[in-house]
Amino acid sequence: MFCGEAMTTVNITRDILHRQIRDKRAPGFQRFYHVTDPFIKRLGLEAELQGHTGCVNCLEWNERGDLLASGSDDQHAVIWDPFRHKKLTTMHTGHAANIFSVKFLPHSGDRILVTGAADTKVHVHDLTVKETIHMFSDHTNRVKRIATAPMWPNTFWSAAEDGIIRQYDLRESSKHSEVLIDLTEFCGQLVEAKCLAVNPRDNNYLAVGANGPFVRLYDIRMIHNYRKSMSQGTSAAVHTFCDRQKPIPDGAGQYYVAGHLPVKLPDYNNRLRVLVATYVTFSPDGTELLVNMGGEQVYLFDLTFKQRPYTFLLPKKCQSSTGDVQNGKTTNGVSNGIHLPTSHIRFAGSKIHSSSTELPPHLEKIKQQANDAFARQQWTQAIQLYSLGIHQASCNAMLYGNRAAAYMKRKWDGDHYDALRDCLKALTLNPGHLKAHFRLARCLFELKYVAEALECLDDFKGKFPEQAHSSACDALDKDIKAALFSKTESDDKKANSSIRIHSFSRKESIPEDELVLRERSFDYKHRYCGHCNTTTDIKEANFFGSKGQYIVSGSDDGSFFIWEKETTNLVRILQGDESIVNCLQPHPSYCFLATSGIDPVVRLWNPRPETECENGRVVEDMDGAAQANQRRMNADPLEVMLLNMGYRITGLRGVGPEGSDDEDSSEGQVQCRPS
Repeated sequence: MFCGEAMTTVNITRDILHRQIRDKRAPGFQRFYHVTDPFIKRLGLEAELQGHTGCVNCLEWNERGDLLASGSDDQHAVIWDPFRHKKLTTMHTGHAANIFSVKFLPHSGDRILVTGAADTKVHVHDLTVKETIHMFSDHTNRVKRIATAPMWPNTFWSAAEDGIIRQYDLRESSKHSEVLIDLTEFCGQLVEAKCLAVNPRDNNYLAVGANGPFVRLYDIRMIHNYRKSMSQGTSAAVHTFCDRQKPIPDGAGQYYVAGHLPVKLPDYNNRLRVLVATYVTFSPDGTELLVNMGGEQVYLFDLTFKQRPYTFLLPKKCQSSTGDVQNGKTTNGVSNGIHLPTSHIRFAGSKIHSSSTELPPHLEKIKQQANDAFARQQWTQAIQLYSLGIHQASCNAMLYGNRAAAYMKRKWDGDHYDALRDCLKALTLNPGHLKAHFRLARCLFELKYVAEALECLDDFKGKFPEQAHSSACDALDKDIKAALFSKTESDDKKANSSIRIHSFSRKESIPEDELVLRERSFDYKHRYCGHCNTTTDIKEANFFGSKGQYIVSGSDDGSFFIWEKETTNLVRILQGDESIVNCLQPHPSYCFLATSGIDPVVRLWNPRPETECENGRVVEDMDGAAQANQRRMNADPLEVMLLNMGYRITGLRGVGPEGSDDEDSSEGQVQCRPS
């Protein structure tokens, strides 16, 4: 519990009595105490399930949670009794390559198991007779994920690296499947679908992850209705040769993206750093979407209270007057993903909430602890303490401004964008927040929004003339103008060059429909940092708890990480594999977690008795582990390969413990310390 008032509402003795007296209280009791902070603190290894001879690439609980299925590089599927640590069934699936996904078909009495593998095949098995009853060969590249839906018992879906999402209905045909979504029609022939998930509360919604920063959410019912009406219309009307039917109807797709990633993508590509969604999943109530973004962090998107990528308002004179497409992005009133409205910068025009700097004593103590950590240059600790305060006092501008300063000092991937978000929030709450305004200009500069940074700095000078000639202001002004001059010079060279290299050929160009969907993407709600996801493309992140109170993710360092969902604070790291943890599947109703990775075993984790000796798998130095992973993510690909082979690499590309992004360390009187 974070709040003093909330603590008094918890009475486990009373709840146990009510559970005994009234049976209907039992489910509520189970949900509330499913996963709690004391359980997380005592989480440890219970057992290792031996039975595979290769990497275990996928895990799946049945609905009741009394069976666990696993699939492996050894091409076998194993059904376990997780509570007795026994292997119940082992069957060769008929696949000729690594199994990447395994699912129980809903309402089949746990009798039907579906598998997808690197041999491009999808197989359906009857576990009672240990036979493969259906074999689908429609994909042309590796099948990475299978998805099922509770309300559609005979239907399932597959995502494969041919860029196609297929739907299967076992009532209609045992031979063929239907193409539901073909991503190659939107993203070109090189797109690969990596993961998918069906919303557990509304089975009409399907989330799809692929290579690139965008995650897609589709309305299956709308797609089916559209195609049905189109097929009926085709038989009743004559179409000309030029008629083009959209593969997906308007309104059936919505994209989500971390706001800084589309602009960051060219830099990542230059460093051979690949962005790919390796796992998507919905929260238990279906209102949130969690994405493990390979090459980056874990992101949580709110599907109810959606938010556009954070933007910065500029004067009308800065708007582009043309609607050309440059490098696949429209410039009609949009620059680098930042919208340019006609009004001048006016933070005072924003809706102002109560943002009193007065904090209750217990929050004032937390803020002081955060400031002390900041003074000791313990940036991550400061961020976590400020986040704890913000979780309880979400309308305090000072806490947002201070956390922005800590993000800017830490400089991990995405920190400057989170700092930008915090600065804008602080200015919404308090338009006169001097430090937040200056930090916003610095963030814009660090995020390569150079013209926007200059506008922001000029506005800052006009609003706070006494700061206009401070050393910090002068230094930032100098940096911005140098960057603008460099950009102008670079543009001139490109214009005078006799050799023109087009970014896209006619065949590979991104369709207008796709560009529109990307421009209309929604931003993330929370970001979770510390793990590393650059080596495998099947790494999972999941909600832990019946209300999704915690977030868990595997990592390339052989650990798995646990964060509090709402504060985003890292609370636990456990060593889960000798090499890499890929899979984490929480039990549907107990505080029980199954993990797997490169080792040929399945590991089971639950809260250990208080009398048990010290847990040897706990990573005590969480800050050090997170910093090492940040360095690992920014390492040269060859160095990462050597790291995975067990070699020790020091001085990775000159990246220090704070991370990757560069920032001028000069500070004047504006930004010297948190408030």
